[in-house]
Amino acid sequence: MVAITRGKTWVLILLASLLAGCGINNIPSYDEQVKAAWGQVQNQYQRRADLIPNLVETVKGYARHEQDTLTAVIEARAKATSIQVDAKTLDDPEKLKQFQAAQTQLTGALSRLMVVAEQYPNLKADQNFLALQSQLEGTENRIAVARKDFIAAVQKYNTEIRTFPGRIWHSLMYSDLPLRESFEATSANADKAPEVKF
Repeated sequence: MVAITRGKTWVLILLASLLAGCGINNIPSYDEQVKAAWGQVQNQYQRRADLIPNLVETVKGYARHEQDTLTAVIEARAKATSIQVDAKTLDDPEKLKQFQAAQTQLTGALSRLMVVAEQYPNLKADQNFLALQSQLEGTENRIAVARKDFIAAVQKYNTEIRTFPGRIWHSLMYSDLPLRESFEATSANADKAPEVKF
């Protein structure tokens, strides 16, 4: 009896190790990577949103008659931060598109603010402005990297559940996990280089 129990135990251990090595855990692991990458995207957008009030206040002191531009930035920030997103947003393509559109609008408003700042030599020399501008540029780079990492994580996850053997594991054990939407350019002219005129 003891030998039979030991034999069953070894068979179970062997079966468990074979299952662990065949990709059964890839889908939930990749799903968690997608969620973590999305969290990093949100983290960088939040960093940018946190920098904006300081930047606006610094510019206000120099560019009082640029109120329209300052208001546009404040409103775009308010809209971008009002859209609440979490890991469940990944399952709602429409909400994800709304979030992306709000972030794109904020990026455009910030670009206009930087153009305004170029018109004020004293502002461009202000140490607070220069530090904030540098932090904002660094944050924009971090956003680009975080979005790239998110896109890669989504691609890896989606590929796993659409190819063999992941497709089998998905249908048997993880059918509740849907394909994920990736980032898409929300600007109609995103594929064209911007035109710069002096």
